[in-house]
Amino acid sequence: MIDREQVRKVAHLARLELTAVEEEKFTTQLGDILDYFEQLSELDVTNVAPTTRAIDVSNVTREDKLQPYPDREAILQSAPEQEGEYFKVPKIMNQE
Repeated sequence: MIDREQVRKVAHLARLELTAVEEEKFTTQLGDILDYFEQLSELDVTNVAPTTRAIDVSNVTREDKLQPYPDREAILQSAPEQEGEYFKVPKIMNQE
């Protein structure tokens, strides 16, 4: 069974701030989830192939074809700042 201290630890790792009421609620809910997994572990799955999905699906995305955008100037004009042919963005790396 999971206790409130374990819920606090998980919340801390997930960077969540929980109230006392939420801690109590999540302790009960996570305990119920873990109890359900305990029931599943009692099943004999020796002849069941591992899967990642309950149903078989395939990727239906289109092939990625590179092509130049016909109106590059329109895109550059919509940018807040530009420098020559490029977008100008704030520097995010340390200067060290």
